[in-house]
Amino acid sequence: MDTIPIRFVDDHLVIDIAESLSTVRSDGRHLWLGGDETVTIERVTLAAAGDAFEEHVSFPVGDFLPLPEPADEDGVVPEIDIEGLDLAGGYLWFTGSHARTRKRVRADHATEAALARLAKISNNGNRHIVGRIPVMSTPDGPVLVASAPDPAHPGEMLTAAALGLSKSTRLTRELREDPHLGPFLRIPSKDNGLDIEGLAVVGERIYLGLRGPVLRGWAVVLELRAAGADGQNLVLAPFDDGAVYRKHFLDLGGLGVRDLMADGEDLLLLAGPTMDLDGPVRIHAWRGAARAETSVVVRDGAIEKVLDVPYGDGVDHAEGITLMPDPAGFGRHAVLVVYDSPAAHRRQHRHEILADILPLPAACR
Repeated sequence: MDTIPIRFVDDHLVIDIAESLSTVRSDGRHLWLGGDETVTIERVTLAAAGDAFEEHVSFPVGDFLPLPEPADEDGVVPEIDIEGLDLAGGYLWFTGSHARTRKRVRADHATEAALARLAKISNNGNRHIVGRIPVMSTPDGPVLVASAPDPAHPGEMLTAAALGLSKSTRLTRELREDPHLGPFLRIPSKDNGLDIEGLAVVGERIYLGLRGPVLRGWAVVLELRAAGADGQNLVLAPFDDGAVYRKHFLDLGGLGVRDLMADGEDLLLLAGPTMDLDGPVRIHAWRGAARAETSVVVRDGAIEKVLDVPYGDGVDHAEGITLMPDPAGFGRHAVLVVYDSPAAHRRQHRHEILADILPLPAACR
């Protein structure tokens, strides 16, 4: 296993993004990254020597889309909790977690304070977004823009749009009456409630991986289909049965989905615990995922474990995977892994984090 540092601009961030990385996607020599405590998407570039990612640039999502939750009295905008990124059709796609949260109890909280915090559940509208932002090539690398000419379709424009810019367009409104997922919408994420972690786009198909709920050991992947946009509101196209989503149930050995990545017609899934636990953590391959034409139960030969991912004791929770850029010399089928709650050895310098590079087995090459 190799490692590679990702370096952020030390005076650029209010939030230490290196401590809270939640998703990553490669784009040539560049990485796009999201964090669970920010309202920005980060871009870094592989150094000429291929030994580090640097040249950090930050893109506030609010520069391209009107976020549902405004800044508070201190000027702080509630986080989007970006848990998935993908590149498709000239866009960078992203998703928030759609999760409710329960207050964390810390070691210095007395009993009464701890009980009060455990009773407090919050719901932040900025987390309820599934969006896309146009990517434009420049001499300094790819940048996010509100709109841009579509290079694949001359005369047409790419425009930023999202689900969830208002309560009436949230994905969770579609899920409220769902017999499998509806009961979990009001449950906090760390209690096996709804928690989207992972996004992959294949053609018109948008896949959302659920860390939770895990139902009797079965993980869930949602599939949506985009029909375009009405202004800045993303519009979903119904499937043949009239539903605007499909549900796929996967046997991941009792684990939930922590990230998704398209690999041709397959999906690679980073799987880990749904609850506040350390491991195990694995990468699975769902073979032929993009060929499914109905909701499916995925087991046996259609799903296979590809490799185990390291994890620590209270640290190093793998959150994002992406294929390593070719110029780094690791080959197309090495996977880069980023971690939330990184172990101390990953923080050798301020605002720098070490990511792992794991070779995928021959079956994935």
